[in-house]
Amino acid sequence: MPAYFAHESAYIDQGVFIGNHTKIWHFCHILAGSVIGENCSFGQNCVVGPKVKIGNGVKVQNNVSIYEGVECEDDVFLGPSMVFTNVINPRAFIVRRDEFKKTLLKKGCSIGANATIVCGITIGEYALIGSGAVVNRDVKPYALMVGVPAHQIGWVSRAGNTLCFNDNSEATDQTDGSRYKLINDTLEVIK
Repeated sequence: MPAYFAHESAYIDQGVFIGNHTKIWHFCHILAGSVIGENCSFGQNCVVGPKVKIGNGVKVQNNVSIYEGVECEDDVFLGPSMVFTNVINPRAFIVRRDEFKKTLLKKGCSIGANATIVCGITIGEYALIGSGAVVNRDVKPYALMVGVPAHQIGWVSRAGNTLCFNDNSEATDQTDGSRYKLINDTLEVIK
């Protein structure tokens, strides 16, 4: 017996690894060569792969397709109906499988509902992409991104709260007490 749950309507291809305590819900399809970590959750109507790597603790909401070339590190959140691409200039009549671009979502980042992530970029640790944003370039760790095309409007804590800085360019998250300092347009965690 597998140590994960897959709804009877889900399709799991041969050659897939799924970690313990992961849940795969209605009408999902996990394609060959994909690796999914432990304690993940996939809502209804998700497609993964082929050959996609998903870390531990990843939460994927309904109607998300994670295409070849995408890698999600641990604790990534993918909001409902958000979209990945994997080719820059697709054409129905030209096969471009050898042109798939790598897209990397670093630990703890969150992508809002209906956002679009254009292929070939990296989204930094704990970054927060607002709903409906179109991200077409790399995103710094802890950056808060919104709009079309997405632009940075602030910084968020590890808990996802918007940070307010004092005169010393320092901020404290009210949820967990974590502290941050802005140095040369880069957010540093104060130990």
